[in-house]
Amino acid sequence: MAHYAMLDENNIVVQVIVGIENNERDWEDYYGGKQTSYNTSGGVHGLGGTPFRKNYAGIGYIYDSGRDAFYQPQPYPSWTLNETSCLWEAPSEMPDDDKMYTWDEDTTSWVVFEKRI
Repeated sequence: MAHYAMLDENNIVVQVIVGIENNERDWEDYYGGKQTSYNTSGGVHGLGGTPFRKNYAGIGYIYDSGRDAFYQPQPYPSWTLNETSCLWEAPSEMPDDDKMYTWDEDTTSWVVFEKRI
């Protein structure tokens, strides 16, 4: 089965549908969307196949025709788009320990997530 991302006039994904693969028809033209690979994330195919359009499209994702890639909207102004993976990266790496962290844009740093009751 193939998955297709339906786009609005701004190339924002509004729906993802499943269609059958058929080499006799150009399904992108038929459905009016862009094919996306369920097994592709960060420009890597999880099953060892050929990666397709950098990331599996989700609702709200952006399709960039210049990159021929899907990626999420920018989560924070300080984050930058990795051109190879089309994933957003924080200015610093999250600490590698057993704690849970959240991003604080005001300090542009990772802070320990505090459970609130």
